Amino acid sequence: MVREQYLTATEGTLIERPENQCIYNIGIYGWRKRFLYLFVLLLLIIFIVNFALTIWILKVMWFSPTGMGHLHVRSDGLRLEGESEFLFPLYAKEIHSRVDSSLLLQSTQNVTVNARNSEGEVTGRLKVGPKMVDIQSQQFEILSADGKPLFTANEKEIAIGTDRLRVTGPEGALFEHSVETPLVRAHPFPDLRLESPTRSLSMDAPKGINIKAHAGKIEALSQMDILLQSSEGMLVIDSETLCLPKLGQGTWGPSGSSQELYEVCACPDGKLYLTMAGVSTTCQEHSHICL
Repeated sequence: MVREQYLTATEGTLIERPENQCIYNIGIYGWRKRFLYLFVLLLLIIFIVNFALTIWILKVMWFSPTGMGHLHVRSDGLRLEGESEFLFPLYAKEIHSRVDSSLLLQSTQNVTVNARNSEGEVTGRLKVGPKMVDIQSQQFEILSADGKPLFTANEKEIAIGTDRLRVTGPEGALFEHSVETPLVRAHPFPDLRLESPTRSLSMDAPKGINIKAHAGKIEALSQMDILLQSSEGMLVIDSETLCLPKLGQGTWGPSGSSQELYEVCACPDGKLYLTMAGVSTTCQEHSHICL
């Protein structure tokens, strides 16, 4: 850019212009200009590449106004479609599946669900491992569809709320302590066995004990004594045939008895024995069976 000098003079005056006139160049020239153009071109290329990468990331991650990919943000929470993998703990107030599908929680090690209080302490824990399911809580409940308690367990007792408890194992059920139940019944075909291998078996009822075998027999086996006791009332054995095949035989009755009739006698301690029946009783007060 050239700076011009303006001089004023009267008419008829000769003015000579100076020979050495100063000229100033304003701008960027030479290698600086080429460097600036190259730098601007480089910035433009970087901007285009970043813009293209941003568009590619948005397309690959499926960003949308409602969320990202299968994850949709809604007013009542988050909705996740398909399978997802969480590398760190997941904190949520409620997790539920769609109406037409089930909820699946899967892990290569174990699945742990913790419930914490306001202070961050764990109050309940459900841990599903490869070999065991561990539940830590003050009380464990299983409810039916209508909210009826089916199974309840706490530190003091375990309650089963169903009308019928069925044990299908071949070895039955093992109880280390007492069992209180109004009815014990076997399947229609297998036998019902109440067994105590090393200790005694006791059945108590405030009103009575009723033992029935509709299509078979009742058998009681014991290594020692079998006691049938009634505190109030009497013991009734009502049957067409009562067999006592291993009763001891006491003193024989009078000779010449051809009907081979026997009499059942009882010792003072309750032991029973047989004697050959006679015209009168053949039970002796002091029999060798009772000694």
